[in-house]
Amino acid sequence: MTKGFSIQNSSLRFRIFISMIFLTLVSSVLIGIVAVYQFKEEAKDYHQDRLLRKENSINEHVKFVLDNTSYPLTTENLPLIFKEKIHELSTIHSTQINIHDLDGNLIVSSKGNFKVDGNNQAKISDIILKIIRSSPQKRFVDLRLLNGYRFRSAYNYIEDNQFKPLGIINLPYKEETEFYDAEMQNFLIRFGQIFAFVFLIAIVLAYFLSSYITKNIQLISEKIQRTQLYKKNERISIAYASQEILTLINAYNTMVDQLEESAKKLAQSEREHAWREMAKQVAHEIKNPLTPMRLTVQSFERRFNPEDPNIREKLKDYSNTLIQQIDTMTSVASAFSNFASMPAQENETLNIVETVQLALDIFNEDYITFESTEEEIITTFDRTQIIRIINNLVKNAIQAIPEYEPFPSVQVKIYRKGASYVCIEVKDNGSGIPTEIRERVFEPQFTTKSSGMGLGLAMIKNMVESYGGTIHFETVVDKGTTFYVKLPITN
Repeated sequence: MTKGFSIQNSSLRFRIFISMIFLTLVSSVLIGIVAVYQFKEEAKDYHQDRLLRKENSINEHVKFVLDNTSYPLTTENLPLIFKEKIHELSTIHSTQINIHDLDGNLIVSSKGNFKVDGNNQAKISDIILKIIRSSPQKRFVDLRLLNGYRFRSAYNYIEDNQFKPLGIINLPYKEETEFYDAEMQNFLIRFGQIFAFVFLIAIVLAYFLSSYITKNIQLISEKIQRTQLYKKNERISIAYASQEILTLINAYNTMVDQLEESAKKLAQSEREHAWREMAKQVAHEIKNPLTPMRLTVQSFERRFNPEDPNIREKLKDYSNTLIQQIDTMTSVASAFSNFASMPAQENETLNIVETVQLALDIFNEDYITFESTEEEIITTFDRTQIIRIINNLVKNAIQAIPEYEPFPSVQVKIYRKGASYVCIEVKDNGSGIPTEIRERVFEPQFTTKSSGMGLGLAMIKNMVESYGGTIHFETVVDKGTTFYVKLPITN
């Protein structure tokens, strides 16, 4: 059982350890993913805000140019109005500026031929034009990925003082991600170093915490496994434990208290029932000889004749009959007294092999044999109870052999089983025990004999179990029965 607990405890400790390490690893990975995502979102927001600020600033500057030009504010005059100003705007705002007519054709640019990675952007696509026209803000930002770089192009209308569209201004913007990439790389390096340190700490903490948790669980498991109804069960007392463990311990302690109370009630009920049954049996056994005694007295009274010359012989027969019935009642009372009193054990250090041989000396049957694997097995027992156990078992074995058996045999064998137990076997070649009564063999008042109270095997069972031993039997009908008594060796 201890080995089983050790295996279960190790398995539970390993599962808790792995779970804690897994949680630490998953949480760290999630933190890293969230951090990287946050960096990317910040970079995205930064470039959006930066482009919007440039756009607003350039729009204000364009409006200023339109307000101060001498040319009429028409689409055709936009190249003349911004012929020189567009380079100035591009230089001031550090960005390229393209101006298109309302059909999307490029009419003026801060560069002679505006291209992005070799792609001619002289005309705005029809899709973008439709989006700008349908947009409430009359504005659109096109996002493209070219050769691993992200490009944003902002489009919005150039309007006159009456908010009439004159053209479309385009601001191409290349996202510079070197700074955020470097920051992200530095963060991941620092995060990896911190993660490695935290992971090592997590391993150590997981080991000690799993050991601490499983230690309490193992204690509770062992206590539950050892809990028995007819035994004093110990409560669990742990000073420091988690709330869940304390709840489990309190539940166990409550169960132990309730089990002890139930055991007392059950034991009391069983004792009362056993004594009632025993009283019925004793009364029945006593009534059996009383009836012939009564009939004998009544018959003698009717036929009594002092002048009868054979009166002395009749009186002697009458006395013998009464004495025989009285002896029967005495044996019943003695058997009941022996079973009820069960004197306290008076243990002494003895050689159990020699004690068993001594118990066999009172039998005269020459077919009783004794065998021992050792000449001496020293232990502590009550000599009288050991003798009573052997006497009862051998006597039952003799009585189990039918008279017609030509080769009767009763074999008594004693041997050591391991270092902690001594075993006694009593084997006969009698008629065996029928299947229908095998479960009742050790019950008090049960017997298959024509006389006796059936208390012998019940007493033996009580004696053996009082030492913490066991008794059982193997039987084959018409071939014989073997009783096995296993007793612990107590030094």
